[in-house]
This record gives sequence, structure tokens and C-alpha cells, in this order.
Amino acid sequence: MRLAGIAVAIGCGLGAMFAANAAQAAEGMWVPQQLPAIAGPLKKAGLKLNPTQLANLTGDPMAAVVSLGGCTASFVSPQGLVVTNHHCAYGAIQLNSTPEKNLMQDGFNAATQAQEVSAGPNARIYALDTIQDVTKQVQDAIAAAPDALGRTHALEKIEKQLVASCEREAGFRCRLYSFSGGNSYRLFRNLEIRDVRLVYAPPGSIGNYGGEVDNWTWPRHTGDFAFYRAYVGKDGKPAAYSTDNVPYQPRHHLQLADKPLGERDFVMVAGYPGRTARYALAEEFNETADWTYPTIGQHYKRLVALVQREGSRNPDIAVRYASTIRGWQNVMKNYDGQLEGFKRIGAAQKKQAEETAVLEWLRGQGAQGEAAIAAHNKLVSLDEAARTHRERDLVFGQLRSTGTLGAATQLYRFALERAKPDGDREQGYQERDRPTIEGAMRQMERRYVPAMDRELQAYWLREYLKLPDAQRVPALDKWLGGNDEKAIQAALDKLAKTRLGSTETRVTLMNTDKATFEKSKDPAVQFAVAIMPTVMQLEQEGKARAGDALVARPLYLQAVADYKASKGQSVYPDANSSLRITFGNVMGYTRTDGTKQVPFTRLEEVAAKATGKEPFAAPQVLLDAIAAKNYGGLADRKLKTVPVNFLSDLDITGGNSGSPVLDANGKLVGLAFDGNWESVSSNWVFDPAMTRMIAVDQRYMRWIMQEVFPAPQLLAEMGVPEKAGK
Repeated sequence: MRLAGIAVAIGCGLGAMFAANAAQAAEGMWVPQQLPAIAGPLKKAGLKLNPTQLANLTGDPMAAVVSLGGCTASFVSPQGLVVTNHHCAYGAIQLNSTPEKNLMQDGFNAATQAQEVSAGPNARIYALDTIQDVTKQVQDAIAAAPDALGRTHALEKIEKQLVASCEREAGFRCRLYSFSGGNSYRLFRNLEIRDVRLVYAPPGSIGNYGGEVDNWTWPRHTGDFAFYRAYVGKDGKPAAYSTDNVPYQPRHHLQLADKPLGERDFVMVAGYPGRTARYALAEEFNETADWTYPTIGQHYKRLVALVQREGSRNPDIAVRYASTIRGWQNVMKNYDGQLEGFKRIGAAQKKQAEETAVLEWLRGQGAQGEAAIAAHNKLVSLDEAARTHRERDLVFGQLRSTGTLGAATQLYRFALERAKPDGDREQGYQERDRPTIEGAMRQMERRYVPAMDRELQAYWLREYLKLPDAQRVPALDKWLGGNDEKAIQAALDKLAKTRLGSTETRVTLMNTDKATFEKSKDPAVQFAVAIMPTVMQLEQEGKARAGDALVARPLYLQAVADYKASKGQSVYPDANSSLRITFGNVMGYTRTDGTKQVPFTRLEEVAAKATGKEPFAAPQVLLDAIAAKNYGGLADRKLKTVPVNFLSDLDITGGNSGSPVLDANGKLVGLAFDGNWESVSSNWVFDPAMTRMIAVDQRYMRWIMQEVFPAPQLLAEMGVPEKAGK
């Protein structure tokens, strides 16, 4: 997997509900502060730590858990060493790769800190510092707005004010999170570490063993792990990359488990899950299942084939677009798995039945119930309105995000926003965002080839011409100047003359004003100027719909929570990329065909799966070590070999990749990296019988670092002897 909504309470009335209703192990992604209230289920599942210890975000072990801004990681040494998944570090591995020195294939192992390389200008490590409840301020601001568009603007304004105040002290990055559709808001402050370096990544034949064939499946045999190091200035504060920087010293770091992990043992994951939609309307679910997933998945399949074809002819394209392809492949396989899961569990019928039950219950709740029903109806109508131009929005959005067109569009918008006071700018274009924008402009050179960019532009232009007249964009039609392949080729020939393929040009344009952009003869810039009024108009239309939802969504979701409470059911908010904990036990499962899936895979199975060809081209040194039963003191007594990957019934989703899997004593037993094929539909409808998390066992990580791709310096740094048992 490239797994690539918390609130301390969802409204006042729900805080007590967490304590009153028994939480179930596995299902639910809990905010750390809630754990003392569900101490009973935690202890029953096997936790040996005091749950209040987990609620201390600056203590051990929670202070060791960090976000990478899309994946999770954790500190594992006093010198800022960070462990995460190989696929989470893949962008950094790709950025440092060339056809001649391909780290994606060969791996990377810095023998000394001086040999560690930058993970890229936009690589970040976010260490959580504080969480502040700002519900009243935000809700008051929204309530004072005059209309729907005003509500969205009011939310944006108060968010920018809160964030600016939160970031007054240099070195911190703040973010406002909405929970349960806006029933509560929390402001998270994170230390933003901006100098992140790649330390160690096993060869792709280990870190991505099985590739897309095995992705989202069980059994797995993947060494999906890699190491970064966090660096700061000599004063201990975050700083941009510099050879003068020093390793960051975290408050706490995790220790590798010193006791073997076995079936039924307690495990928990602390991480940053991206998004779930378990409280989405049936209408929204149907839209996703019937159109969004099939449509986007089909586009990605075509794009993967297109880039792979060009990459087979040009090694530079293969290297520079490797990370892009891998992202597309992960999404499209995930979507296929979700669609299959929806059918298997009858998800559409379940969602509709749940919603019908809620609406029926609300009809007996008087005026309050009527208001919630009206809110539900409003959300349905908003979804219908957004659906009217969904094909246009997808194609137009993809086209203007591609390569040089994407760079030109972002840079021109930045110029427009820079003409305003910083507090009035659109989010994403304030001065706090300048380093990220510049980083994107700089690292584009490692993910761009003009010939491939042309092919991608051509793909989306052809898709655009397939749209019916009602879905077309007049400004784009005018820019294109025709309605056939001849017009597309003329546009591509013109765009080929852009200078935005140059990093120097892109970075220079970051300081160019609006007037200069609008006088530019550069064809990519002219495209951006031509379509920007339409982009901003569509943006405002979307914000108006969002403003209506700011009233309707929290009202209806509170009603759903009240309904569940009336049935004695526990309620947890959907994931929203903020810190969560989920817990359960190591266990296998039984497939629909009756086959039992054991919870651990074994070293010998890696060799049995090896074919000598990708994606099962296991390194010979690994195969030799297995054949010699060279277990390095890491064999499990029950398995009589080294465990590779393991299953548990934990509730995770995208964003949890790289999350530390902790045992009952809070020690590191592995890294979450995937879910089984049957689990992917749980983003919408949780299936406890089939949902399983897949993790790489820390014993396999250590075995690789001892016997296959040796890194004794890192093992020693983590307090592990080079050879286990010595």
C-alpha cells in the first residue's frame, strides 16, 4: 500500500459518550487524549502501559512519532535518526537517482553522517508540540457571516489569523483541523524540521519486493523501511539545508522491542491517517463508487502505460517519472480493491440502510430532527450541484497541473496573490508558503522531461476535446483555437517553446509581478494568464457550496452521532490527517473462499517467491543467507525462522504508512505499510472480519541490516548490537 478526525470531544455532548460506550479494539482511530477514557478496552486488548502515558504528547512514546506530511515516521535514536517506509522515502530516493547511479535499484547506505544526502527541498519532519481547542472562535466567525460564500471566507480569515498567531515563534508550522464536519476545531502546532536527509534505503528488490503485483495483498514479503535524519541549525532550531547544520535531538525516541512478537499479542499504531469517509452520505458514496473511482482509475491506467512506454525508450524518463508512476499505480489498485470490496460487502446497501435508519429516527425527534433532515437534504442538493460539471473539473484540473503548465499556473497565481496584503492572500500563496513553492519549482527538474511533458499535455487535451459542449471552458477553447487533433498539435508545438523547463526561469518568476506575467510571450505563461479568471471563478463557486455545507454538515453529523449514542454505539470522527492511535491484536483472517491466512510470513517464503525477474528479483546475497539459514540470532522460536511481515486487526488508512507499530510496553515491533485487499473498502464501511493491517517486522529490518545490506553503524546508533545476541 502506499497507505503514501480527532477531537478531544466532538461537541460537548460527545466527550462523555466516548467513556460511556465501550470502544472496540481494531475499529476506530482515537485521539491520544481520549485513551484514558477507554482504558478498559485497551487493558483488555493487552496494553501494559498506563493509558494516561499515551495521552502525554510530549512524553514517551508519543513524542517520538512524527509526520512527514503524507506519511508517518518516528525517531529511533537521540541523534535524530528517523525510520519510515521505503515507499515514503521513495521520492527522496528518486530525486537522488540518475540512470548511472540508480538508488531506487541499488539502495543507499551512508556510512557516515557526512555522506547523508538531502531528501529534497520540500522534505519535512513535523514534530507535534501542542493542540489547542479553538472551536468557539471558529464557529463564532462562521456564524457571523452574511451568506454561504461569506461563511467560507470567514473560515479562511479566522484560520489565517489563528495560524499566523500560532506561527509567531519561528520554526513552527501550524494547521487548523476540523472534526466531524465542523462540530469542533483544533489548532495543531508542530516543530517544522526543514533539513531532512536520506540515511539508508535497501535496494528496491527488498524495499519494494513484489511491487504492484503484491501491493494491497497478503501474504507479503516486503522490506518496506528506510531511514532519514533530522537536522537543525547549531542553535537547535529548524533551518534550511546547510552543511553547518547538526542532528536534531528529539525529546524521546523509540526503542526496538526486546521481546518477540506473537499471535494475539497487543499492538497499537500511532500515526497520521489521511482521510476516511465513514460518515459520508449514501449519495456521496454512490458518486464515488459509480463515477469517481472508476473514472480516475481508468485515467491512471492509461497514464501509467503511456509513461512506461516512453520510459522503455528513454532511461531518463524512467528514472524521473518513477515516483509519479508509483503513485498512480497505488491509487488505481487501491480504487480497484475498494470497488471490489464495496460489492463483496454490499456497501451501497449498508450505507443506504444506515442513512435511512438515521432519517427515520430523526422524524421522531421534533424540531431538532426536522432541522437535521433539512440539513441532510441540503447536503444532497450540494452534491448534485457539484456533480454537474465533474468531468470538466477533473480534466481541466489535471491539464493545468501538468509539468510546465502547472508551474506557470502556480507562479502566475502567486504573483496575483503577492499583490495583496499577506493576510488577504489565498491560502497556499502566503509568505509562509514561499519555501514550499520554491522547493517545488526546484525539484521539478528531477521529475520532468520535455518530451514526456508533451505527451501528458496531449493526453489531457484530447480528453478535454471529448467533453460535451456544456462541459467546455470558453477560455480554454479560445486558447486552443480549434476542436481537433490539428489544434492540439499546434498548441503542443507552441508549448514546446516554453522556458519554464529551466529551474532558473521558474525560480526567477517567483519574484515577477502580475504585469510582467501578462506581457510575457512564453506560451506556458500565456496559458496560465488565459485560464486564470476561469480558475478563480470556479473556485468561488466551490467556496459558495462549501459555505452552505459549513452549516449543514455539522448539524447532520451531530444527528448521526446522537442516533448512534441512542443505540449504545461508540462514535469516533473520520480521519483527517491529524494524530491518532488505533489498537488491537496480531491475528490472521479467513478469506471468503474459506482459506485461513496466518499472521506471519517467513524468510524462506521470500526465497520461494523469487523468480530472478522484477518484481521478485531478490538479491543473491539475501537468497544465499536464507539458504544457509543465517538468521543472525533473529529467528522466532515458534516460527523457527525470521518473520518478515505480520498482520493485525488495526484500523488504518493512507497516511499511516511508516507508522510505528508498538507492543504492549510501547516498544517498536514494526512499521505499518499496507492493508490486505479486503481492507481497502473500510475507508467507507469498516469490515472487522476482513480488515487487516500489514506491517514489516522489526526483526526482518534488523536481519536485512545485519546480513544483506549491512548498516552496523545504524544498528549501533539504535542501541542494537551488530549481531543479535552478542
